[in-house]
Amino acid sequence: MFEKTAEKSLNLMGWQIDNHWDLNIDQCVMIAAPHTSNWDALYARLALKALGVNVRITIKDSYMKFPFGPFVRAMGGIGINRRPKQDGEARQSMVELMADLFKHHPKLVMLVTPEGTRAKQEKWKTGFYHVAMQAGVPIALAYMDYAQKKTGVGKIVYPTGDYEKDMAEIMDFYAQIHAKFPEKFSVDTRYH
Repeated sequence: MFEKTAEKSLNLMGWQIDNHWDLNIDQCVMIAAPHTSNWDALYARLALKALGVNVRITIKDSYMKFPFGPFVRAMGGIGINRRPKQDGEARQSMVELMADLFKHHPKLVMLVTPEGTRAKQEKWKTGFYHVAMQAGVPIALAYMDYAQKKTGVGKIVYPTGDYEKDMAEIMDFYAQIHAKFPEKFSVDTRYH
């Protein structure tokens, strides 16, 4: 029911859904771009709901406690605790912690926004790639194209370990996408 409601809502706003989502994927890192407007989150959430994709986001574990916890969990939040388990032990990196989540969640679509901000970024945060490699999962490319009024999952990339080649493939995909505010969007210029 929620899937149909989300799809109809998008259609009423004039948007089409791009469905290159593979129903056989239980785990992946999903990146969403461009991120130049607060509207991006609404369209992306509706499109992913229409596709039946239950995305999760990582958040500092302190937000998982009362009073925010129930709301954060309902929005798909998974708590991350970077504190060392024992005194004198080094903190795990975010990549290690995020990759470990795939061991404990057999169905996990982890949503990340590699631009990290709505301001123009010519260098993306590339931890998503390293998380996917370490966890052995594909990378789904979600997007919102305002010129075509199209949103959804446009491509699935299976990282090969050839970082430069894989990142170039991802940037080539996003270079064709039109942001709501094009002057605020750039693909990672190191790979395109």
